[in-house]
Amino acid sequence: MSSTVNVQNTHISEKLRELHGALIEIVSVMNRPQRDEQMVREAGISLDRALFPLLVTVERLGPIGVVELADRAGRDYTTVSRQVAKLESLELVERRESAADRRVREAVISPKGKAMTDRIDAARERMGRAIFASWDEHDFNELVRLMRKFASDIGGSAEEPQGEGG
Repeated sequence: MSSTVNVQNTHISEKLRELHGALIEIVSVMNRPQRDEQMVREAGISLDRALFPLLVTVERLGPIGVVELADRAGRDYTTVSRQVAKLESLELVERRESAADRRVREAVISPKGKAMTDRIDAARERMGRAIFASWDEHDFNELVRLMRKFASDIGGSAEEPQGEGG
């Protein structure tokens, strides 16, 4: 039994390195400024590239406090606070008192912001359909299922140190 466990551990170690490499490639592509600019162009909207991911995150996860938003974006709290204020001045998000903690002001998507993220979602779907055009339905469904499972599991261990490069 012990030799089987060692073989499994070796296999997992090799595959984890391969998985990490794939994730670095994916994150690298998604973090490219050109990618956000392409999405903004495809959506036919006018929005500063720095504000784009914050708007989408507020829509997906809001209401959300600035501290959590900054943590998720990997940006400084004061920078994100200014950027959320800019989104608010553009009437794309609204700020309100947190129901859980009145000291916290949360950002929530506004109707104008939701209309913008709907256009972004449509652009993302067009771009995604092009990427997955050659995939069969089963493989695509498995990718979605496994990515959702991975996201849920890794989210539970977010406090653990990941080392350089995630």
